[in-house]
Amino acid sequence: MRRGILSISFLLASLMGVGGCGGSAGQPPSKSNPTPTVISISPNSVAAGAAAFTLTVSGTNYVTGSMIVFGGSALATTFVSSTELNASIPASSIAAAGDSTVTVTNPAPGGGASNSITFTVFGIASAIPTISVLFPSCAPAGNPLQLEVVGTNFEPNSVVRWNGSERSTAQNAVNGLSAQILASDVAAAGTAAVTVFNPGTDGGSSNPSTFTITTGAVDPQSIAVDPAGKFAYVASEGCGGGSGGYVSMYTINPTTGALTSVGPPVPTNDEFTDAVTVDPFGKFAYVASSGDVWDIDDGSLLTYSINPTTGALTATTGGIVDTGGNGIPGLYNSVALDPSGKFAYAPDGGAFPEGSFGGSPSVSMFGVDSTTGALTSIGVIAAGTGPDSVTVDPAGKFAYVTNLSSNDVSIYTIDVTTGALASTGTIATGTAPLSIVVDPSGKFAYVANSGSNDVSMYTINATTGALTSIGTIAVGTGPDCVVVDPSGKFAYVANFGSNDVSMYTIDVTTGALTPTGTIAAGQSPTSIAIHPSAKFAYVTNSASNNISMFSIDTATGALTLFGTIGS
Repeated sequence: MRRGILSISFLLASLMGVGGCGGSAGQPPSKSNPTPTVISISPNSVAAGAAAFTLTVSGTNYVTGSMIVFGGSALATTFVSSTELNASIPASSIAAAGDSTVTVTNPAPGGGASNSITFTVFGIASAIPTISVLFPSCAPAGNPLQLEVVGTNFEPNSVVRWNGSERSTAQNAVNGLSAQILASDVAAAGTAAVTVFNPGTDGGSSNPSTFTITTGAVDPQSIAVDPAGKFAYVASEGCGGGSGGYVSMYTINPTTGALTSVGPPVPTNDEFTDAVTVDPFGKFAYVASSGDVWDIDDGSLLTYSINPTTGALTATTGGIVDTGGNGIPGLYNSVALDPSGKFAYAPDGGAFPEGSFGGSPSVSMFGVDSTTGALTSIGVIAAGTGPDSVTVDPAGKFAYVTNLSSNDVSIYTIDVTTGALASTGTIATGTAPLSIVVDPSGKFAYVANSGSNDVSMYTINATTGALTSIGTIAVGTGPDCVVVDPSGKFAYVANFGSNDVSMYTIDVTTGALTPTGTIAAGQSPTSIAIHPSAKFAYVTNSASNNISMFSIDTATGALTLFGTIGS
């Protein structure tokens, strides 16, 4: 039996070719790579001049080592699976319009090239861009800014150029671009050519639009002097819209009253910056911007700390930006603080048309942090139509707001503990009241009526705050600001339309005004501030972009111009 088994084993071994040492077995055949196929590509087209992107190729028979070939150039390829490959397409490969073939190759053995699919780099018809307007169209020297460019044929890869040099650009609307303009671009007064460039064969450069770099801020609206009489601040709207508001800073010579600029103006980053005020202790400045009534995410109350040595302003985080205290748009026209510095009040013009976008005419009320100057909403209260100017009496008991469109003054009492306002009624004014002031004794109030070219005069009830009319007096054309000097003996009115200042004496018993003459100001004066010493007066001129500086005769109240300074 064993012999039979051995015989069979020997026979099988002979048939199988089993060898001993030194023998070799046959090698298995090599594996062959398949031929790849391309089914689809994503994306399958881009605009000429687009940025680099990742191309995804879908198909079959992909292996490690498969390569995407784009327009005849093999690319570094990422193997995802046997049905998907990825490769980065450089911007240089899609700079010009045209077609490119996309294939996949597999390495040997076997392998080979796939079928091809066409990738299209397309041009855009009428791709030469056009600039319609710049927002803003000017800015003070020394301030970097965000420039808004509005026009046509803007593309995702459009670039804003400043004097031919490209600036960081983003598309913020179908026909809008935002560009970051550097401080070095606006280091000195002058002009710059702004263009928009679209890359690609069908692209090109737009028409140039001129941007003006000014020596100071443009369109000054309001001026305030700190309680110590050391510093002055001017709020300006800027030009050409956009977030072009600024606050200019000045030191005041205590002997001559002359203003000296303190560095470049500080940007408010908002539209229609209309008013500035300083708190009773000279620690903080507050700036009101009404924003654009059609762009309801604008409007702000900003807080700045004041350097007690230099007067320079530093923006803080304590302001109210974009929304009113009630969570709706805050289209602030002015701001006033009570004598304690604990509360602030700002008329909110609502939205236009009246009541649209959830806005309504009101007065926003705020608590003030004595350490940081930060504002905290304590509510809102209704006002008349088009509330514009606010003032608080010297005792901090009453607040008054002029209503431009309803031609009246809203009267409020102030809770001295909480700062809350309570309405006690209204009283009629002239047409289009723009400004209100209470004299230092708290006995009289005066309202400048820009539409009827007069000043309404009132006595104040010391207990209730109620106003009683004692008549009107004529002023120049378009009065938009009325102030009383610290002694309570003289009143002054800036006349926007007649480019002058009306001067009055005040009867300290009756409050009646008596005209003593006028004096020329700059073009379109908008506001007046009186120095705490009662020796100097300052007038902002919106059209001539400067401040008129006057000395005051302390006996007669007469103004004498002694100079101007740019805003």
